[in-house]
Amino acid sequence: INMLRLAGEYVTYGPPNLKTVRELIYKRGFANVKKQRMPLTDNKIISDALGEHGITCMEDLIHEIYTVGPKFRECNRFLWPFKMSCAKGGMSKKRLHFIEGGQYGDREELINSLVRKMN
Repeated sequence: INMLRLAGEYVTYGPPNLKTVRELIYKRGFANVKKQRMPLTDNKIISDALGEHGITCMEDLIHEIYTVGPKFRECNRFLWPFKMSCAKGGMSKKRLHFIEGGQYGDREELINSLVRKMN
C-alpha cells in the first residue's frame, strides 16, 4: 500500500472486471517462456509452463489472475507485461487527480472504460 501511495501521483489504477481481464489477456497477452516473449496462441504453451500448478488453458489463467488465486504468483510471472496503446481521443488534465477531473489516482470501476480506450 505504501508503494502505491508513492506512485499514486504518476499512475491511474482500479479493480478491473472479468470482461476487461479476459480482453486484455486474449488481445495483449504474451508468455514469458525462458525469458522469451511468446504470443499466447495455443493452450499448449500455457500447459507446458503452468501444467504442474494445475493451469492448463487460457480460461484457467484468466480465472487465476482475476480471482488472485493460490497460484497467482506463478501466473503473474508467466505473463509478459502488457504493452498498451495511447488512449483513443487523448487524455485531458493529466496533472490533476481523478477526483478533481484529472487522470491519475484511483478510478475504481471506471478503470474498465480507460482500459478499453487503450486496448
